[in-house]
Amino acid sequence: MADDELAGTLAAMGTRLRAVREHRGATLTGVSCATGISPSTLSRIETGRRKPTLEVVLLLAKEYGVSLDELAGTAPAAVPAAERRTSVPLSLGDDKAVLPLTRYVGGLHAHKHVLPSVDGRPVRPRQVSHDGYEWLCVLYGRLWLALGEQDLVLTAGDVAEFDTRTPHGVANAGSGGPVEYLIMFGPQGERLRPRTPPATGCGAR
Repeated sequence: MADDELAGTLAAMGTRLRAVREHRGATLTGVSCATGISPSTLSRIETGRRKPTLEVVLLLAKEYGVSLDELAGTAPAAVPAAERRTSVPLSLGDDKAVLPLTRYVGGLHAHKHVLPSVDGRPVRPRQVSHDGYEWLCVLYGRLWLALGEQDLVLTAGDVAEFDTRTPHGVANAGSGGPVEYLIMFGPQGERLRPRTPPATGCGAR
């Protein structure tokens, strides 16, 4: 594997590790207690500020119950038939798939998530909190965003942005189909910076 390809794989692995941990509702402190890896080290790995060693990756793969191929993005997806059109390379358990869209260390990370359809009444999402800032855009379906004490249902085209130190969690709001959404995450609190002013006046649409 070339050096640049290896660097890209390690960078994407941090995003996958964070997604797996959040999917399981685990905190950095809880994972630290189970593995002996300090919370600060786990946080730096997830946000791309530190490259994981093989020993760390093995410990985390065992703790999360995933394969090394899944963490490296080299395993074929186990995606439900209804979602195969998304070609997501990483399936997290039975009910979440993640496609990392960036392959570098540091700065903003982007990835696409797919939540399958749900049977019955959905339950309030389990919340997590961590350093950083997040921008979320729904592409398809209805997404339940539990942000602090707020409960928001976002539909296609809706955007939310928030400090990830605020407890947050997402779930399919029960649309009868899957939910697809994009996330941009700034590990050091980076935010998107609009460079064009909003339209004003009579010509605004």
